[in-house]
Amino acid sequence: MIRYAAGALSVLALSILAVAAHGRHHLLKLPAETRRFFSAADDDSEGTRWAVLFAGSNGYWNYRHQADVCHAYQILKKGGLKDENIIVFMYDDIANNSENPRPGVIINNPHGDDVYQGVPKDYVGDTVNAENFYAVILGNKTAVKGGSGKVVDSGPNDHIFIYYTDHGGPGILGTPAGPYIYANDLNDVLKQKHAAGTYKSLVFYLEACESGSIFEGLLPEGLNIYATTAANAVENSWGTYCPGDSPSPPPEYDTCLGDLYSIAWMEDSDVHNLRTETLKQQYELVKKRTANDNGEYGSHVMQYGDVKLNTDSLYLYIGTDPANDNFTFAVDNSLLPSSQAVNQRDADLLHFWHKFRKAAEGSDRKVEAQIQLAEAVAHRAHVDNSIKLICKFLFGIEKSHEVMNFIQPTGKPLVEDWSCIKTMVRTFEARCGALSQYGMKHMRAFANICNQGVEIEAMTEASAQACTTFPSNPWSSLHRGFSA
Repeated sequence: MIRYAAGALSVLALSILAVAAHGRHHLLKLPAETRRFFSAADDDSEGTRWAVLFAGSNGYWNYRHQADVCHAYQILKKGGLKDENIIVFMYDDIANNSENPRPGVIINNPHGDDVYQGVPKDYVGDTVNAENFYAVILGNKTAVKGGSGKVVDSGPNDHIFIYYTDHGGPGILGTPAGPYIYANDLNDVLKQKHAAGTYKSLVFYLEACESGSIFEGLLPEGLNIYATTAANAVENSWGTYCPGDSPSPPPEYDTCLGDLYSIAWMEDSDVHNLRTETLKQQYELVKKRTANDNGEYGSHVMQYGDVKLNTDSLYLYIGTDPANDNFTFAVDNSLLPSSQAVNQRDADLLHFWHKFRKAAEGSDRKVEAQIQLAEAVAHRAHVDNSIKLICKFLFGIEKSHEVMNFIQPTGKPLVEDWSCIKTMVRTFEARCGALSQYGMKHMRAFANICNQGVEIEAMTEASAQACTTFPSNPWSSLHRGFSA
């Protein structure tokens, strides 16, 4: 039986491997040393720069998310932001993980330097959660539980940069602890921040599958918020620098080092003078690289909110590395897309497969990898089959597929009643186990269940019929709690 499972899993893994200006343009061109001398005065007139960096996952197979956040920190630090104005959320289980071939070191590029050194550990472990994220953005020190207590204590002339990277799904973003981040809650927080009058402008970079659904029909104009997302509301985002990719990570790494959209904006920021490069210029470069020449390994980067803010220079939000002061912006400075990329939701299977393939025959490591791969595949099948069965019970065999996959017109939010979708998710998880990072792909089905007016009693009964046993695997609600 185990040999049969291993063979089937090998076939699956191999198939995955195959898929596997209000800018400063009007400033005089002063020598670099002179510009740095006057930069303090510039900072006073522009207010303080604040940044919130959030990696929403844990587990070594999600290495890339914490690597992304650490790289972003290094860019901000070189850009002149102070640690007191940078708040970092990351589980912090990667650098010293037993799987990490370079203990204490995190890289975000096959030839990159250590990006982990010096990164503040403001919120780690279970303090990386939605409620702390909201409290930090709002500057609400009393609402923060655990961690360093740092919040965005901004004023009306300040500029805020928020960067999130992790798994997502329609209307939802992952967290390693506690309930997930729901689109309506996040947008409500942003509206509250605006109503408080505690920033001049805010930029939000968002890396996740279906990330466009977080702002689609929800983020209005007039808040002085400009958001870009790695994908539109209906497509996956992608990991990059993965085993089998070109360029690939060093051979001792069995995991993706970064995410395609995130790597695109950060590697652009590494090499350009951000005093003169605008948000729009970076958006165009990132869009081109992330689309991967419109191939099958890419997604559509989107803009939301007050798009007119994209004429601002990046310097207003993330500063600039003085070493790049004499660099001239050029479109051909952008790095080429990778030859392949890996669907965000398949990156864990890719890791387990390479771990299994490379481990010595008969070793504990090979057995562990086989179990991890088998559990992940079984969990996926359980979630997929359970939700399909629930929809058949609710809508009938002929109509269920249509209801599950219905997509709202562009510009409309995923669902009108967000309390309903949370109730339906919790009802499912109470009987069928946690959705997990993979199961978030089905959030559209839950939204459509609500949009069809299904009552909670009917959902409860259908879930009980579909799931006659409660799973006890690592993704069970018994271990990580509920998603809503």
